[in-house]
Amino acid sequence: MLLSTSKGQSTPKERENTQFLWKSDEKMDWVRSWRAALFSLLEDIPIHLRPLVASISIDGTSATTLIVDSNTGEPLWRPFLYNESCPDALPTVKSVAPANHTVCSGSSTLCKLVSWWNIEGSNKKSALLLHQADWLLWLLHGKLGVSDYNNALKVGYDPASDSYPSWLRSQPYSQLLPSVIAPGTSIGNLKEEIRTQFGFQEDCIVCAGTTDSIAAFLAARAAQPGKAVTSLGSTLAIKLLSTTRIDDARFGVYSHRLDDKWLVGGASNTGGAVLKQFFTDEQLQKLSEQINPMEASPLDYYPLKAVGERFPVADPNLVPRYSILAAFVVGTQKCLALVNFIQPKAIPPCSTFAEYLTNLLIKTPNIVFITFPPKKRPKFQKNKATSTTRK
Repeated sequence: MLLSTSKGQSTPKERENTQFLWKSDEKMDWVRSWRAALFSLLEDIPIHLRPLVASISIDGTSATTLIVDSNTGEPLWRPFLYNESCPDALPTVKSVAPANHTVCSGSSTLCKLVSWWNIEGSNKKSALLLHQADWLLWLLHGKLGVSDYNNALKVGYDPASDSYPSWLRSQPYSQLLPSVIAPGTSIGNLKEEIRTQFGFQEDCIVCAGTTDSIAAFLAARAAQPGKAVTSLGSTLAIKLLSTTRIDDARFGVYSHRLDDKWLVGGASNTGGAVLKQFFTDEQLQKLSEQINPMEASPLDYYPLKAVGERFPVADPNLVPRYSILAAFVVGTQKCLALVNFIQPKAIPPCSTFAEYLTNLLIKTPNIVFITFPPKKRPKFQKNKATSTTRK
């Protein structure tokens, strides 16, 4: 959550993120957890600063999808998480979308919408699609059905024309699509009951959000074309600022609009969650001390937490592989450098190239970044994706 005050920007203090995890019938209740985390963050804002808050916005994980009741805003189905794949819907999506379009990936928002549409029989007329950030912002402003063009990219929104394309509008499920505005645009004032409860000023506004990795890119202040940012959390996202737009679902490469430029990149399912699944922080510390950065990894692959990968290979059926403890940790940590190396290989030539990578380590201690020696670098065929520059 980003707060804008008369004295600049700030964020509430960090909390242990497991504090807000709720379970229902032994399953994770994500919606309840997100709601609890949001209002706890509002409480964390110092009381003397709340009257100074001029605007509030929220970033969320791209392609985390909610199908809600268009009248009440309450979810009609469990949330589809950002890295969840719906291969059952992929043939349908590929039959209507242009070849290699961003939505032609099992983890795209559109695939999740189509998967729900094919299962659900009774609630279609009253349903509405929202992204994680959209729904949380709705809790603050009360205007249901508003999204931003960063989050809406993976449902098929075209940020170049600033509209949904005709091939998408002609589908029966297009009735669920939210209206789209630019990130940071004012949606409306903070709801009266929330304003009075927490002591915000009367004219405090709520603005359209963005994705988590774009928020990380902005926080890194990488403002020049050719700059790139790697955001490492439970998974790994890469963003490169370019004057050229590139999209190719075969490699999991897509472009977000950022003012008059493009953020080219992708998101891998590997990352800190793979380590957290098997090791405690203490175990990671001990195993990390055994790593010799000068020695090549014995592994020719990197591990995944579950079936499916998004970038640099878009394969919803890719099966995870694991090895012995020490080699597993080395392989996982070196894979982060590997995916960074793969980035310019998977992204075809364009007018700008990465000058450096800024690594944001989020709740992932002891991660070591290692450069692969030339002889160990993987080879990839050149991508034939078409590049288009926004006019």
